[in-house]
Formats: sequence, structure tokens, C-alpha cells
Amino acid sequence: MKLTAKPKTRTEQILSVMHILAWVAFVAFMIEAGAMLFSFIVSCSNPEGAKNLYKGLNYYDLRQMNFWYYTGVVSFKVSIVLMKAFVWILVIKLFSKFNLENPFNMEIVKILEKISYMLFSIWLVGMTSSGYTAWLMKLTGKMYGDWVAGEYIFMAGLIFIISQIFKRGVELQSESDLTI
Repeated sequence: MKLTAKPKTRTEQILSVMHILAWVAFVAFMIEAGAMLFSFIVSCSNPEGAKNLYKGLNYYDLRQMNFWYYTGVVSFKVSIVLMKAFVWILVIKLFSKFNLENPFNMEIVKILEKISYMLFSIWLVGMTSSGYTAWLMKLTGKMYGDWVAGEYIFMAGLIFIISQIFKRGVELQSESDLTI
């Protein structure tokens, strides 16, 4: 008896590719966070390490001026990158739980809500970081980041709306199951 695999639909193929891309994004953000943390740790004992923190970030003069200001800037950057990685972990979890035959379930709704809350948190941390770097600019005359977080509040709202649509789908599906 020969078993043949059922060919994947176009939607299933796209979701499989997106699942792989989510893993790639997660790994990339973890590498970025790890590189920043490693460079920061090196720069704690060797200030020269602050000259190339990650991808050309040069905070050497801030490190020389005040270690705690430097630590604050790096902490914000690492926090944001780790939060982005966490969003991708949630997306990976979403792909692993998603079922095309029954897409509306409370587990998917909860994951979507968590993603929207995390995106909102990234926006909050980004805005706080922007305020901190603006304060540092007044103090030092040099800009130590120009992170704009506006798109994260938009994405958080969009994902939250989608989660509410899924929640309503679960309610309708539940009502339909009760009437049969």
C-alpha cells in the first residue's frame, strides 16, 4: 500500500514559509541582543569596546563621560531588541497553534492579544528611550539614538483589532455549535 502525502494548499505553503521566516527573525533579534550584551560586558572593563557596540554604534564618548548614562542607553536598546524577539516567539507559537480547519479558537485569540500588548510595550519603552536620549542630547549635545516608535502603536492596535475579530469568531462558532 502506497501512502501519498496530501499536497499543501497555497495558504498552507505561505503559512509554512512565514513560520520559517518568524524563526529567522527570532534568531536574528537574539543574535543582535547577544552581540550588544557581549559588547557591553566587554566595554565595562575595556572602554574601547564601546566604540563598536553593534553595527557601528559608537558610544565611547558617552561611556567616558558617564558609565550610568551609557548603561541606560544600552539597556534601552537591548530591552527593545529582546522585546522584539519575544514578539517573534509569540508569532512562532501562533503558527504552531493555528489550524486552518478551525482558525477561531481562544488560544489564538490569547496569543494575538499578547502580541498586541507586547507591541504596545515596545512602543512605551521606545518612547521612554526617545525621551531619555533627548534628555542626554540636551546634556551632552550629541544624539545617542533616534528611535522612532510610532509604527509599534499602530501595529499593536491593528493586532488587537484582529484578536477581537477572532474572539467574535469564537463566540459565533460557539453559538453555532450550541444551536445544532
